[in-house]
Amino acid sequence: MTRVVSRFAPSPTGALHLGHAFSAVRAHDLARAAGGEFLLRIEDIDPGRAREEHAMGIMEDLHWLGLDWDGVAVRQSDRLPLYAGALDRLKAMDLLYPCFCTRAEIAVEIAASASAPHGPASHGPDGPVYPGTCRRLDPATRTARMGAEPHAWRIAMGAATDRAGALSWSDAGEGIVRADPLSHGDVVLARKDAPVSYHLAVTVDDAAQGVTDIVRGEDLFAATHVHRLLQALLDLPVPRYHHHALLRGADGRRLAKRDGALPLATLRDRGVDPVALVTALRAGELPHFD
Repeated sequence: MTRVVSRFAPSPTGALHLGHAFSAVRAHDLARAAGGEFLLRIEDIDPGRAREEHAMGIMEDLHWLGLDWDGVAVRQSDRLPLYAGALDRLKAMDLLYPCFCTRAEIAVEIAASASAPHGPASHGPDGPVYPGTCRRLDPATRTARMGAEPHAWRIAMGAATDRAGALSWSDAGEGIVRADPLSHGDVVLARKDAPVSYHLAVTVDDAAQGVTDIVRGEDLFAATHVHRLLQALLDLPVPRYHHHALLRGADGRRLAKRDGALPLATLRDRGVDPVALVTALRAGELPHFD
């Protein structure tokens, strides 16, 4: 049987909270129960929001929770050549195209499409999909604009899915899932302000690190459709997926940074017992504090 390798891969754009701890505990315990490896990866590719103090805080929080990881914590900012190589392979397949659109321009075109006589804009798992504006540019215009304008790189999803064919993955909760990346439209694989997007970086890293089992929240279930396509195009192994329910507050809302979820560092400073906290999380419960 293949050795189990799981990972916890937070972004250092803020402090960890109980929702993060819930996912980290599940990934850690899956590997340890099987005598496998638990890895820590710091996903710090967002130059505008990633902070070193948050990266150090993540490690402090995990130590406080009693979650040890194997080897050195990997940082995505040290792995940019790997992502560039993957992008080059997809470009060589003629599956990527430069996109010069701003968010405002995309919103205007989607709004216009929604009211057009021929029908509304297409919607995917994350809302309206990119309308393909720059995919329709002629090669000469693309080349001229690339030399003068910032641009992202999008995948031509129709061509990519035609090349990959029918795909599926195994999910612990859902069983065999048929992949439907086409519903996401032409997603960005390299941003204007960063050399790679989440979709491509996480897919490349999981393969490079030998991750066999991906434990993450159900909010990322839809993204797996795109990741499965990239695995097929880049000839990468397909891990097993374990998408878990999200930890929610008393109001039923998921715990999130933007909603003021209490940081683990605050709980630590207040003298909360980490053993009791982790015990509650292992039971799938939201801990209660005085």
